Amino acid sequence: MVIPPADKDRLRAVFKAYDVRGLTPEELDVPMAKSLGAAFANFTNADAVVVGRDMRTSGEALLAAFSEGVVSQGVDVRDIGLASTDLLYFASGYLEAPGVMLTASHNPASYNGMKFCQSRARAIGLDTGLTEIRQLAEQPAKVTNRPGKVRKVDLLDNFVEHVHSFIDVNSLRSLKIVVDTANGMGGLVVPAAFKDLPFEYEILYEELDGTFPNHPADPLQAENLVDLQRRVMESDADVGLAFDGDADRVFLVDENANLVSGSITTALVASAILESHGPGPILHNLICSRSTVEVIEAAGGDPIRTRVGHSYIKEVMAETGAMFGGEHSGHYYFARNYGADSGLIAALIVLERLSANQGSLSSLVAPLQRYASSGEVNVAVINTSDAIETVSDFFSEQQQDRLDGLTVDCGEWWFNLRPSNTEPLLRLNVEGPDDGHVAHRVEQILALFG
Repeated sequence: MVIPPADKDRLRAVFKAYDVRGLTPEELDVPMAKSLGAAFANFTNADAVVVGRDMRTSGEALLAAFSEGVVSQGVDVRDIGLASTDLLYFASGYLEAPGVMLTASHNPASYNGMKFCQSRARAIGLDTGLTEIRQLAEQPAKVTNRPGKVRKVDLLDNFVEHVHSFIDVNSLRSLKIVVDTANGMGGLVVPAAFKDLPFEYEILYEELDGTFPNHPADPLQAENLVDLQRRVMESDADVGLAFDGDADRVFLVDENANLVSGSITTALVASAILESHGPGPILHNLICSRSTVEVIEAAGGDPIRTRVGHSYIKEVMAETGAMFGGEHSGHYYFARNYGADSGLIAALIVLERLSANQGSLSSLVAPLQRYASSGEVNVAVINTSDAIETVSDFFSEQQQDRLDGLTVDCGEWWFNLRPSNTEPLLRLNVEGPDDGHVAHRVEQILALFG
């Protein structure tokens, strides 16, 4: 008896640079999930695999099929049930087992996906295992006559204890907090983490609902922050927190409802960690603000640029021994969190910092907001390589590097232009001395290939 192989073309459509993601059931369905479970079991060659899922309506059936594929290969399953992605990563570290999280993160309700990791939450990307998993799923998998067993495991309390270990709980002061979990997995982990802390907190859209009835669970889009910003102002809150669907990312808004960028949050967390642990390397991806680098250096850290994406930053973290790494997109990685990212840990470190400051969040971040930024501008381009070379030629007299796409340093301003890993898009980020200068430079660059 064998598990049939998944269709090669459909597999190639759902395998991305860092994970598996696609429409369900049109692209990712139950038979494919079963094949992927068998493939993952054979790829890891582990005794047990830990699995979890978010609140999407397709998740329960997909997780059951994936688990069936795993146990068909004689490998046990440790099922942590509904979980945030950072809870799954914690479980992988805590149980010392490879893991998979069934989630499509911030994507619409019609999507689902899988994030894979090795034991102790080590990243799996295209260059570190995803290709092999896909190739294994393209082949039939022989079913063993000694199947593994599925065991339910509840690790939420252990996770909360772990998250609290990153701060001095006794140093926290009474803060008024509004949290928008967007009907995502933050509705599970935030109340568990906040219930014994001295916060007065309100959660918007706490109910776990994979149809996202209120707004999409993507805090990177400004329109999805409107409800949080309004409620922060109405309730005279000290801070607002916005989590994405699988709650591994977080964005902050201050008491005036102004967004605190991922770059500034990276700087805040980095300075806190350097203050408590002493000097050392700190990672930041290459679209983080110059102010992030300046803050890290001022706090005694050694800033190291990385490519965009969790598999890359986790790899560099392991190579350098960095204590922390941050991305402009709201991902924050901690060495003591098995090198994995956690929006909840980052949020608590900022709240601890705010407690010690005694002032407002806006006053805490004001010294760090030194430059203007375009945000990420996405442009559809037929041939991304040709467009990048056109821009590179135009700025040939300026300092350039190709760590990830094209980065050009023009002195008082700089930009990064890189291709999407999944679509015919170019992503442009520009930073300069003021909004007018940045707007002018964005227009100038887009005109080169528009």
